[in-house]
Amino acid sequence: MPVKSVAIIGAGIAGLTAALSFARHGIRCDILERAEQIEEIGAGLQISPNAARILSKLDVLAQIEAQWLEPETVDLVSGLSLKRLVSLPMRDVARGRWCAPYGVLHRSTLQGALLAAVRQNPLCRLHLGKQLDVVDKATIAAMTLQEHDLIVGADGVWSSARYAVAGSPKATFSGNIAWRFTIGQNDIPDFLRRHSVTAFLGPSAHLVAYPLAETGGFNIVAIATGANPGDTWKAEAQGKQHALLMSQFRHWNPVFADMLQNIAKPTFWPLFQAGEGRWHNGSDTVLIGDAAHAMMPFAAQGAAMAIEDAFELAAFVTGDRALADALASFEAHRTPRVEKARKRAALNRFAYHARGPLRLGRDMLLSVRPPEAFLADFDWLYGYRAEGL
Repeated sequence: MPVKSVAIIGAGIAGLTAALSFARHGIRCDILERAEQIEEIGAGLQISPNAARILSKLDVLAQIEAQWLEPETVDLVSGLSLKRLVSLPMRDVARGRWCAPYGVLHRSTLQGALLAAVRQNPLCRLHLGKQLDVVDKATIAAMTLQEHDLIVGADGVWSSARYAVAGSPKATFSGNIAWRFTIGQNDIPDFLRRHSVTAFLGPSAHLVAYPLAETGGFNIVAIATGANPGDTWKAEAQGKQHALLMSQFRHWNPVFADMLQNIAKPTFWPLFQAGEGRWHNGSDTVLIGDAAHAMMPFAAQGAAMAIEDAFELAAFVTGDRALADALASFEAHRTPRVEKARKRAALNRFAYHARGPLRLGRDMLLSVRPPEAFLADFDWLYGYRAEGL
């Protein structure tokens, strides 16, 4: 029996992308969001070609391209010496090699574009202020006055929909924290390249910086060990937490202490990850994005994997096969790719946070390896063509 109506839990990037993907196949969607209004969460975001290709198919890319920046290079730099270890051409290479752009933007720019497209689509209905303590068809039907064939849990790492799937992944604190803040265009330090994504590598920590065309400033994410403040995406880095941030970078080049000391209103995010487990209940409920496979951000693929999930799920459930079979095929198709992205992130963490002799060996290896070898490493990731494209 074909899927005609879908309920989507969560109006983040995964949920909104899923709604547009289902609507593209003529399937009606109700999106239920607990918040009373859609607000920006986080700061900057990297959209790699594998995700940009899907956003183009959903007619969203053109809107964000008008506001984002395509970096000339992606660079790896020593946080101690400021020596540039690797500089990969990105803007022209992405469009030529992977046939889609690589851009950086404010997260709210992407979410706003997706939200506008959903609101303009007659097959999509958005319901705000809908808190779901129990995720099942009867509860959702009472809220939306609509019966649904499929429930999609796109409600993030602390998913409520996850409890409707027996044996689903468990979310655990990774021991890492991401400090996030932005720098205004008048306060950008000289060591930051204004047209590049730069990852500064140091002992037990790393810091990523890239420009935001929307503000003219820079997005900064500093990742190191830290304490769990609880289930939140926005804890203020005051007092002891700010002191911890400063201590993590005290052995780095002094330019970082100067920058971090003067930042206004930094926030920190506890980084959770989801382990192995089932993504669907075998009949009518499936998880996507962070609800299914939250991962560390060391490969900058969290949003991209959620976008892929959403688009491919719609492709898999469209057709004549039974829904249970379609959900099983979707999970079997997606899990190897997500696991490969997770392993890439783990490798990056090991390399980025190396200490002592390992750090010296890493710097030497990165410095002598040709750029073409690094670019080839990304072909499987950035060149991916999702099911249904």
